[in-house]
Amino acid sequence: MAKITYIEHSGTEHVVEVANGLTVMEGARDNNIPGIEADCGGACACSTCHVYVDDAWVSKVPAKEAMEEDMLDFAYEPDAEKSRLTCQLKVTDALDGLIVRMPEKQI
Repeated sequence: MAKITYIEHSGTEHVVEVANGLTVMEGARDNNIPGIEADCGGACACSTCHVYVDDAWVSKVPAKEAMEEDMLDFAYEPDAEKSRLTCQLKVTDALDGLIVRMPEKQI
């Protein structure tokens, strides 16, 4: 189980525990966190679960695969270093304390 902090664009923070094996997107969905729409349900076929990973975590999360890189091209104001799709971040104990920030909108 990992404690993850989701920060809305407005600055509102939501700290939730997410079970190992789920994705960061599923953690947001299951806890009704606003700002992560996940229109494709986690299939890496859209960019509506886009977040910016906190600076302290950029080097700690697993590397992006090609499909995620491609989908991030469609995200709102992607950041080459910090942008991630939460459907591609599998929760493990190593992500305990992860902080992600939502963009102004999802597209």
